[in-house]
Amino acid sequence: MRQEQAGERVESDGGPRRGPLALALDAIDALTRLDGWLGALCLASLTAFMIAGMATRILSTFVPWLPPDLPIAWEYSSYLMAATFTFGAAMTLRSGGHIRVRILLSRLSPGARRVVEVLVSLIAVAFLHFTLTSYALDERSIASDTPVWIPQAVVTFGVLLMSLQFLARAVRALANLPLEAPAFESKDETIRGS
Repeated sequence: MRQEQAGERVESDGGPRRGPLALALDAIDALTRLDGWLGALCLASLTAFMIAGMATRILSTFVPWLPPDLPIAWEYSSYLMAATFTFGAAMTLRSGGHIRVRILLSRLSPGARRVVEVLVSLIAVAFLHFTLTSYALDERSIASDTPVWIPQAVVTFGVLLMSLQFLARAVRALANLPLEAPAFESKDETIRGS
């Protein structure tokens, strides 16, 4: 005897067997956790660049041969800041903390809200175009001659992970599943909490 329940099949022995939809959504959630860790790594790297820039400026007053600043520190800090924002976005969306116009969404019927969620999710996927254009034109930064497509690819990867979470959100909306996981925690923590 099988029962269908939110993407899972419950077998007669009582144990759930995950369906393809549930497995795909779980995989997206796993990538979303990776996204959060990459955001934390970018934030730590950004902090290290800023500290290195300040330390260089302070030390250059005592050591005459040290340069007064690190030009690439500011450039790479800006790249890392953009990456930090995009890498944290998917996890923020999944946990329900993403900035959206809730007043507008709350006034829509559930069906209209689903349509809006699906449209916004599909529009979010369009960011890949910017990176591909920079790669094709071989654009480079002025300060360090870094190919611009490299930092853009990092940001695009973060945006793609966010777009994937938007796509998962659209699927959840269409399947009438919960859109957010307020306590977005690992399965071990969920098991211990129940």
